[in-house]
Formats: sequence, structure tokens, C-alpha cells
Amino acid sequence: MPGPRSQGGSSSRRRRSRTRSRSARAELSFSVSHMERLLLEGRYAQRLNWSAPVYLAAIIQYMTAKVLELAGDEAKKMGRRFITPKLLDMAVYNNSLLCDFFRSTIISQVAPPWE
Repeated sequence: MPGPRSQGGSSSRRRRSRTRSRSARAELSFSVSHMERLLLEGRYAQRLNWSAPVYLAAIIQYMTAKVLELAGDEAKKMGRRFITPKLLDMAVYNNSLLCDFFRSTIISQVAPPWE
């Protein structure tokens, strides 16, 4: 006849699930909650699907990574160690798709204090 069960076995099966943010679940660096707040405050639509802020955060993260990657390549070509606004502008201008996308955007040419 088996002996009494210990309480440790049953509680280990019921592990407490840690709450994870939507950004962590989507494996994004950009905040999904922040995107949702901006979409709601902007009143772009009467209703908002649950996946819209996730999709927007993913798109903005991808665009940021792409622009920074191109600016880093420009910095290497120029023999620079830092990405400056001028290098960002050159990276966007030299890419045909990004040039069309950022056509009406002005990238500030304010010099950083270390130059």
C-alpha cells in the first residue's frame, strides 16, 4: 500500500506562470504597449485589433535596424567610429526604397558636442 503523498510533488507540477509583456512574447525591443497607447490616443480608428500594435512595433523595429545598419556601413566606408546625422542622411539617400519612404522627412544636421 503506497504511503501518503507529499505536497511538494503536486505543487511542482502546477508551476506559476510568470507574466510576460507583449513585447517579450513577440520578441521585440520596441514597446507594444507604447504603440497601442499612441494608436489609441491618435484616434486613427474607432476600434483597434489586438495585433495592430504588435505589427506596428515590429515594423518600426525593423525600419530602425535597417537604417542603423546602412548608416553603420556608411560610417565604415568613411572611416568613422560613430554614426552621425549626416551618415544617417547619406544611408537613407543612397537606398532607393528608403529614399522614397523618407522623402518628406528632414534629418537634423545639428553637430553633436564631441565633434
